[in-house]
Amino acid sequence: MDSPTLKNCHIWHDTTPRSGAINMAIDQLLLESVTDTTLLRFYDWSQPSVSFGYFERLASAMTSFPDEELEYIRRWTGGGIVDHRPDITYSLVIPRSHSWANLRGAESYRIIHQAVANALIATGTPCQLTSESHQLSAKDKSNCFTNPVEYDITCPLGNKLAGAGQKRSKLGLLHQGSVIGVKDSSAWKEQLIRMLATSHQRWSPKVKFYKAAEELAYSRYASTEWTAKRP
Repeated sequence: MDSPTLKNCHIWHDTTPRSGAINMAIDQLLLESVTDTTLLRFYDWSQPSVSFGYFERLASAMTSFPDEELEYIRRWTGGGIVDHRPDITYSLVIPRSHSWANLRGAESYRIIHQAVANALIATGTPCQLTSESHQLSAKDKSNCFTNPVEYDITCPLGNKLAGAGQKRSKLGLLHQGSVIGVKDSSAWKEQLIRMLATSHQRWSPKVKFYKAAEELAYSRYASTEWTAKRP
């Protein structure tokens, strides 16, 4: 088990369910406005949603999860296609000044997912990190939860419980994660906080932040140009 190395962490329990576009805009703005303090955000979705990584295609998401009631949203981060109906979603924003933001992608992924796994185990869900990439057919590779890759989290039977996508910038690291199989969401969230940080404090943005998120959501994440783009 890796020892916590976040000396302090802001915690945002975002209890207002939001659209996929707003959720993605918020995470982008959190990275773009990051200070010297890491921030962990837990959030919900206002309607049944499927997100897909920046390098995926809308058609692949719609094929993997065909449902007229679903909202499909392209993330700013990488990774595959995620059905958010059964999951707990979180994001971790780490400033460039912190060592985790300067690690290679696989290593930062491993450290964060080890904390996620430790929190799952502490709250009654047996699991482990995968040790190597799984070789799947091209048909299966885009669907995040049928495709455990290196340092994803699986149950003892090999079914995937947690995955994530990451985005790096000159300001820091954005890690967007999705977890299923949680027995007690409140207890798991508290355990994850303990596994990540030696100290923490509650945080929430100012009113002007929400306005900026709405503007970004409308101009980027809710636009057909962004959602249907061919990377």
